[in-house]
Amino acid sequence: MFMWIDPIYLIFVGPAILIALWAQIKVKAAFATYSRVRSSSGITGAEAAAKVLYEADIRDVKVERVGGFLSDHYDPRSKTLRLSPRVYDSNSLAAVGVAAHEAGHAIQHAHNYGPLGLRSALVPTASIGSWLAFPLVILGILMHVAHLALLGLVVFCAVVVFQLVTLPVEFNASSRAKAMLMNTGVIAGREEERGVSAVLTAAGLTYVAAALTAVMQLLYFAYILGLFGRRR
Repeated sequence: MFMWIDPIYLIFVGPAILIALWAQIKVKAAFATYSRVRSSSGITGAEAAAKVLYEADIRDVKVERVGGFLSDHYDPRSKTLRLSPRVYDSNSLAAVGVAAHEAGHAIQHAHNYGPLGLRSALVPTASIGSWLAFPLVILGILMHVAHLALLGLVVFCAVVVFQLVTLPVEFNASSRAKAMLMNTGVIAGREEERGVSAVLTAAGLTYVAAALTAVMQLLYFAYILGLFGRRR
């Protein structure tokens, strides 16, 4: 609430939040549009993921259904690729694109892709920073304890780094997905490639928006702590 009653916070972070909302609308719209377009191969998202993994010579990754909407993800700890029902069971361009994207993460894992390893290593620190940074900064300001507020700022840096490292991980997975879908014949022709690209590009924008929001929050913290020459 402290941030939301401060108009300066809205000046710093408000535009990024609006971009994030726009990105969410865009990805849902793209997924809805291409969920109605059947891939020429007719295979489902689950089959597309399995095919991509097989062609990449990956045999130790499981593909399973998970509940939720666009809850698709790859778990490197258990080597499990989990697909939501609308991806797992559908043979649409949206489904095979999302499934192949998650398979792209499995390929990154198998090939020891550096940014993926760094992101995984940052998860615990970023998780702590996401819920601890705000209270530390606010308490430091209210109690006039500069070191406490600065600690919150430093902790939040882990969140920012995590979001920035996520960008190459996600864009690389999408590039791998599009190439593998074409090479394996899951999709064919420029129209189908354009449809998959529309879905994956829209999804990528959500990560850009998240990174931008984190950066602007960090700048806001730095501003109210006087690191730009002004003290609150």
